[in-house]
Amino acid sequence: MPSSYSTDLKLELMVTGEKAGLWGDITNTNLNILQQAIAGYEAISLNATTGATLTFTNGTTSNGKNAVLDLTGTITTSVNVIVPDGIEKNYIIKNSTSGSHAVVVKTTSGSGATFDATNKGFKLVYSDGTDVVDVALASPPGGSDKQIQFNDNGAFGGITMGTAGQVLTTDGTTASFGDISGGASWQAVITADPANAVAGNGYFCNTTGGAFTVTLPTTATIGDFISFIDYAGTFDTNNLTIGRNGHNIQGTAADLTVATERAGFTLVYVDTTQGWLLQNN
Repeated sequence: MPSSYSTDLKLELMVTGEKAGLWGDITNTNLNILQQAIAGYEAISLNATTGATLTFTNGTTSNGKNAVLDLTGTITTSVNVIVPDGIEKNYIIKNSTSGSHAVVVKTTSGSGATFDATNKGFKLVYSDGTDVVDVALASPPGGSDKQIQFNDNGAFGGITMGTAGQVLTTDGTTASFGDISGGASWQAVITADPANAVAGNGYFCNTTGGAFTVTLPTTATIGDFISFIDYAGTFDTNNLTIGRNGHNIQGTAADLTVATERAGFTLVYVDTTQGWLLQNN
C-alpha cells in the first residue's frame, strides 16, 4: 500500500511493511517539515501584479509550511497571497513589500486578512481551511479587545506624553495625561497671610512671631479644599485666624479662630449655606 500524506503539512505517512530501506530518509524529511512549521522563516517574493500562491508539496519542504513569512518585492497594484483551501495553519507574516498597495492573505476561494497600503508591519493570521483570519484584530470571547501602546517618539497610542510626574487618566471615553490629584500642594512655611489662600494648597502656619490671619479665597466651588498645620505648636498662645472673606464657615458668618496647639485641619467648600466645613481637626 503506498504512502498517504497529512492534510495540512503534507507529511509522508508510511504504511507498515512499505518503503523498505527508506524510513530513515522519509522520517528526516518529515522532521524538516515539522521544523519549518514550528520555526521556519522564508522570504516570499511577490509578483508585481499577481502576488503569490503558497505551495504545500507532498512529502517535501515547501514555502507555505513555514511559521514566518516575509513578503518582499515591489507591487504595482493590490495583490493576494493565496493559502490553498483545506489547509489549517497559523502564520506570522511581515509585509516588506515596496509600493503603496494592499496585500491580502487569503484562501483560494475564501476571505482573508489585509495589509492596507501603508501597513508595512506584522500580522498573526490563521487559516482555518476556509478563510484566513486576522488573529491580532479578532475579538476575544465576551467583547472587543483594547490595546495600549507606547513608542519611542513621545507618543502614547496617539496621545502626546505628559510632563514628569503626571499620570494617565480617563474620563471614560478619552485618555490623557494629567497631574496627580487628591492631596494638598504644600507651600513653604508662612508667617503672614499669603495674599489669600488658594484652593488645593496646604499651609504650614508659624505664629511664633505673633498671631495672624489667613484669608480664604474670594470665590469657591464645591470640593475646593485648603489645609492648615500649626508649624511651631504656637496656635494656643498666638492664634491663627481664618478670615471667611464673605463665605460662611461651618454654616456661620464668622471667622474661624484656631487656638489648639499642633492643630492640623482641612476646610472643604460645599455651598453658600454651609460654606467651608472642617474635614478633620
